[in-house]
Amino acid sequence: MGTWDTGHFDNDTAADFSGEIDDAPEAGREAVIRNALTVAIEADYLDSDEGAPAVAAAALVASQCPGGEPVTTAYGPDNPLPALATDLRPLAVKALDAVLGENSELRELWDDAGDKEWVPGIARLREVLVAAG
Repeated sequence: MGTWDTGHFDNDTAADFSGEIDDAPEAGREAVIRNALTVAIEADYLDSDEGAPAVAAAALVASQCPGGEPVTTAYGPDNPLPALATDLRPLAVKALDAVLGENSELRELWDDAGDKEWVPGIARLREVLVAAG
């Protein structure tokens, strides 16, 4: 996985996920996001290629929550998202919990890198989602 920074879309896999959202018809974009979250929740061991899209999907859900930050990176989706269903919020929290869990390759990679920004960034994202319920 090519990673260039700690942002939610700052890796090749998340950027590819954004392209997948853009390639989907407008009515199918929410399903792409829901699928990325569900894959992360259901994984016994969360591979980084599944974790990175889950983080990006959670960021997109959080961007529509009160207090959420808009996704302004060039690596996010180019096409606008529809208003996302609020039932994605608890799914996004569960997906982030899986990403931060001990069975997550993405978490292992960031721990091995000794980074001090990635986990707090995920935690902030999770806080927005939990507050929005």
